[in-house]
Amino acid sequence: MKAFMDKDFLLDTATARRLYHDYAAGLPIIDYHCHIPPQEIYEDRRFENITQVWLGGRQVAADGSVSYFGDHYKWRVMRSNGVPEDYITGDKPDRERFQKFAESLEMAIGNPMYTWCHLELKKYFGYEGVLNADTAEEVWNLCNDKLQNDPNMTVRGLIRQSNVAMVGTTDDPVDTLEWHKKIAEDPSIEVVVAPSFRPDKALNIHKAGFVEYIHKLEETVGRKFACADCVVKALEERLAFFVSMGCRAADHGLDYVPFVDDADLATAAFKKAMAGEEVSKQERDAYITHLLIACAKMYKKYGVVMQVHYSCLRNPNARMFKRLGADTGFDMIAVTDASVTLSSLLSKLDETDECPKTILYSLNPSDFDMLGTMIGSFQGDEVPGKIQLGSAWWFCDTNDGMYQQMRTLARLGLLGNFIGMLTDSRSFLSYTRHELFRRLMCNLVGEWVENGQYPNDEKSLKKIVEGISYYNAKRYFGL
Repeated sequence: MKAFMDKDFLLDTATARRLYHDYAAGLPIIDYHCHIPPQEIYEDRRFENITQVWLGGRQVAADGSVSYFGDHYKWRVMRSNGVPEDYITGDKPDRERFQKFAESLEMAIGNPMYTWCHLELKKYFGYEGVLNADTAEEVWNLCNDKLQNDPNMTVRGLIRQSNVAMVGTTDDPVDTLEWHKKIAEDPSIEVVVAPSFRPDKALNIHKAGFVEYIHKLEETVGRKFACADCVVKALEERLAFFVSMGCRAADHGLDYVPFVDDADLATAAFKKAMAGEEVSKQERDAYITHLLIACAKMYKKYGVVMQVHYSCLRNPNARMFKRLGADTGFDMIAVTDASVTLSSLLSKLDETDECPKTILYSLNPSDFDMLGTMIGSFQGDEVPGKIQLGSAWWFCDTNDGMYQQMRTLARLGLLGNFIGMLTDSRSFLSYTRHELFRRLMCNLVGEWVENGQYPNDEKSLKKIVEGISYYNAKRYFGL
């Protein structure tokens, strides 16, 4: 029987162990897509206890408005264990909330959350044991003592410990990027903290708050909009500002990928929405398509990477959406068909050589093979792997999901040019997800070598493993 999560955890062969320990483990991390607040990096926040780091929860703003910020993965684990919502997003004491999580984690055999939590406890807190209902008090005291007293356990300290070279945050076009500016001007902050352009609210013409958001964008650029291209022009102005602040990537989170290429219909849809009139699905899709094409052309012009995340069904639980709002851990995988629409989008951009470097992520693993063949149809010579099959995203971010994504890319493309993992996280302890990914990647490569499917060529293996772990992303994002 193997020891629980020892130094050779998930490394099943001698080749895998050599590749991980000699080449992958020590390389810096490029976390090019996450949701951590840049303000907390600048202010070098120190967390009071492990619950604040792991669970987050209910936040009350100065104006009395309530929002929720934390790790949705952990919230779902607790809900699956029948924990009352007051202990998850409510105002129960942090110690009690941690206890409920520890009790839930004990039941999470096979869940990636079990692995992530124990990797974090081991790396950042030196805890070699197991977190469960009985050890929760011991772990609570150990973690809180380090968080409160260890000089290396502030936000910046955690980033340094994790050997992070770049953090790509997620930022709205109307954001002033105040905290990014302060970070850039502070010579004591060595990590690159790059804003990422996330214009979803300007595209979501069919969702609540669209009109109010457009007015915010108008206020930001100092003029009123009369058409869809007015929105496009404003977004380009904001993108230029983001690029001046170090932006390297943009991101579009889509429920599904539309393609109705009709500029006149797009403007008609915009005018109807701004007048408070209902917009049909055809009109909605025309507007979103028009902005997607325009944004992609901007990204090519400014050298920005385009990320497209799709196939998520948001807020299916109407009761909990009404109670807590969006982004509180109630989303699910959607079944959509993006084969024609997404390829049509890429083809439209390719016709005029305006397709940017693009990363495609589907929340539905059934799409992996389709995307794996799609990316091979639109590659370019400006960088190896210009169009990427994105890492296993969200619910696919499991051992099986990561293996499936890598096997698909290897079968249908070039795994050696893959830009690797990201955290997509709201926690400063989540960098161990890169460790887990690197272990799985080395194990997969090691398996192929020991099965005689790839030669035991140290020079080539080193190039592949180091590339996927770090150097491919460094090249891709121009670091």
